[in-house]
Amino acid sequence: MLLQLKDTKALVELLDVIDLINPNKDTVQAKKQAGEEEEQPESHKKDNLIFPSGESLPRCWVDADYKDAKGS
Repeated sequence: MLLQLKDTKALVELLDVIDLINPNKDTVQAKKQAGEEEEQPESHKKDNLIFPSGESLPRCWVDADYKDAKGS
């Protein structure tokens, strides 16, 4: 799965989707997509990731307490 870094707009390939959808994890391992060169995996904070379309990640993927704050 490809995501985009908010700060640099670089594309990264996610290594484990389970880490992405787990709201108790705040980082994921991903490889930057830089041409044909194979990059080493790096840790990226989920709050710096968006979908390539510009959409934010779903709140339930980044906030373990999203249900508690729903009524606020």
